[in-house]
Amino acid sequence: MRLSRRNMLAGAAGSLAAAAAGFAQVGSAQERRGRRRRLAQEGPAVVNGRIHQSVCEWCFTGDCSSKPMSLEDLCKLCVELGVKSVELVDPPGWPTLKKYNLICALANSHGFVNGFNDPANWEMCIDKTKTAIDDCAAAGFPSVIVFPGFRHGIPDDVGLENTVKGLKKIIGYAEQKKINLIMEVLNSRVDVEMKGHPDYMGDSVEWCVEACKQVGSERLKILFDIYHVQIMQGDIITRIKQFADYIGHYHTAGNPGRNELDDNQEINYPPIMRAIVETGYQGFVAQEFIPTRDPATSLREAVSLCDV
Repeated sequence: MRLSRRNMLAGAAGSLAAAAAGFAQVGSAQERRGRRRRLAQEGPAVVNGRIHQSVCEWCFTGDCSSKPMSLEDLCKLCVELGVKSVELVDPPGWPTLKKYNLICALANSHGFVNGFNDPANWEMCIDKTKTAIDDCAAAGFPSVIVFPGFRHGIPDDVGLENTVKGLKKIIGYAEQKKINLIMEVLNSRVDVEMKGHPDYMGDSVEWCVEACKQVGSERLKILFDIYHVQIMQGDIITRIKQFADYIGHYHTAGNPGRNELDDNQEINYPPIMRAIVETGYQGFVAQEFIPTRDPATSLREAVSLCDV
């Protein structure tokens, strides 16, 4: 039989694809074996360190946790695991973080219900954001969270215009103090407390990115919450790559339920973490899931899973 050039190329391409798939499977198998070893022993869950990990305090010290722990115990656990930050901690808790050489990678300011999308809220939002900026600058912490707020009947285009105008009133101060403002994307579909926020205006990546573009400062980025974006839009990796220049922070959780990053939920975290690394991202990825099992074990599993 005569071997055509087309058949030769097709055969070569098939061989290369099979080889690449084989290498990918080997890499994935090695990654899984390494992760199992880390889960089977005490000590650091962070070995590769290409993802700088943080933990959101409220998930582990509040009543929503299956077994709430103290901030001190959470800090001890983070040090053991190799996590560098416990975030969304109010300033009275910062001395405890510093005791364990941890930072607060993202600090609280105003709440997510009343935000910058309504001029009636500007004075309150600016006052609380400015205070948080001052606190972070004094402590050496990098970022403060902000929100557009609930719609409360305000059209999205009007809310966008208001949010931009409001943030422009404070962004110069953040630039002066070298503090980042991070605007979170939240889902508005799930009507369960702390698992969704019906009527929240910044419920798409594109809306929040557009606000950042119009403000026009490197000190304003979005918080790409993987759990919330999965619920509202999906296509996580594509959006991470598309909007990498506007992402200043990440949060994780399993979906549905906002619980552990385990095989009971639909988000495949290792390739998402690899995509984040590939964008050159140097900020923090924070675990913000609500544990239903032993919190220490669940956190160790999640930290190891994201340590790609």
